[in-house]
Amino acid sequence: MAHLYSARSRAIEPFHVMALLARANELQAAGHDVIHLEIGEPDFTTAEPIIAAGQAALAAGKTRYTAARGLPQLREAIAGFYAQRYNVTIDAKRILVTPGGSGALLLATSLLVDPGKHWLLADPGYPCNRHFLRLVEGAAQLVPVGPDVRYQLTPDLVARHWDKDSVGALVASPANPTGTMLTREELAALSAAVKTRHGHLVVDEIYHGLTYGCDASSVLEVDDDAFVLNSFSKYFGMTGWRLGWLVAPEDAVADLEKLAQNLYISAPSMAQYAALACFEPQTLEILEERRAEFGRRRDFLLPALRELGFGIAVEPEGAFYLYADISAFGGDAFAFCQHFLEVEHVAITPGLDFGRFQAGHHVRFAYTQSLPRLQEAVARIAHGLRSWQG
Repeated sequence: MAHLYSARSRAIEPFHVMALLARANELQAAGHDVIHLEIGEPDFTTAEPIIAAGQAALAAGKTRYTAARGLPQLREAIAGFYAQRYNVTIDAKRILVTPGGSGALLLATSLLVDPGKHWLLADPGYPCNRHFLRLVEGAAQLVPVGPDVRYQLTPDLVARHWDKDSVGALVASPANPTGTMLTREELAALSAAVKTRHGHLVVDEIYHGLTYGCDASSVLEVDDDAFVLNSFSKYFGMTGWRLGWLVAPEDAVADLEKLAQNLYISAPSMAQYAALACFEPQTLEILEERRAEFGRRRDFLLPALRELGFGIAVEPEGAFYLYADISAFGGDAFAFCQHFLEVEHVAITPGLDFGRFQAGHHVRFAYTQSLPRLQEAVARIAHGLRSWQG
C-alpha cells in the first residue's frame, strides 16, 4: 500500500506551516484572537476597479475559454506595462498568460528541464520551485546562501555549484522569504555566468512593485533571452483570481503554447478581463498607496523585532517578509512557532518550509496585517519570549 502512489508525489513535501495554520484556525474557532503573520498573501481585498471589471465581464457573458496564450488585449497591456515601468520593449507575442505564477513555473520547468537535470536555486527560497522541478522529474540543486551574499545566487556560486546535469538557474528578486533583490548589474552578471555554461536563466519577479525606497530592475533590461515569471497576486492583489504570466524568448513560444493547451487550456477568462483594469491610472494609484502602507509596516516591524533580539542581518528591500534568525533564543524553529501560536496566538512560519540551510533556527514574519495588529503582535512576542526562555 505504501507504494500505491507515485514516487514523485511522495517526494514532494507538504508545507510545515499548514499544520500551524490548521491549529491557528482551531484556536480562532474556539474564540481566540490569532494574529496571522504566516500568510504570504496581501491583506487588502482586490482593488475595486479590478472587481468592477470582473463583474462587468461576467455580466457580459465573458465566460468562455480564451486563447491558450491569453487574451491578446491583456498581453498587449502587460507589454505596455514593461515599456512604461522598465523602459523595455517586449513583443506581446512573447507573453503567455497563465493560471497564477504557478502556471508560469509549470510551463518553464516543463519546457526547460529533462529528467535527471537540474536548476540551481538559492537555499532558503520558495519551496514550490524545487517541488515543480521534482514534478517534471528534474531536481533542485540547492545552493546555501546567507547574509554575506544577501541570500542570492552569485556568479561565483554558479561557477562552484554548476555540474554536468545543470541546465539553468532560478532566482527571485525580490525573494521569498528574505525580501532581498538583485540589482541590474547583478542580474547581468548572473545572466553571463549562466549563458557561459549554455544554461537558461529564469527569474521570479512576482514581488515586483512591492519594493520600498527603490525600484526593482527586470532581468529583461539586461537579458532578452531570460525567462520571467510574474503574477497578478502580490502587487496587483488578485491572489484568488489565479492569474500570472510568463515572458519567454520568441523561439520558445510555440512549444510553450502547446504545453499550455495540453496542461490547462487557458487561464480563467473572467480573471483575465478583470486584470485589464490593473493597468488603469486609478488602479495603479490604489496599488501605490498600498505599497506605501507595506513600507510603513516594514519600517515598524524590522527595528521592533531586532530590538527583541531577532537576527535580521540584511534589510529587505521588497516583498512583505522578514526572515529572522532565532539562535539567540535557542530551540528549533518549529517548536518556537508552536509556542507563540499556543501561548500568544501569533502565527509565524518556520524556516523549514524554505529549504535546509540553517532552516532550523530561522522563522519568517509576513507583515500582511495592519500597523495596530503588528504592534499588538510585537507586544505578544515580547511577552512570549519571557515564557519561552523561562
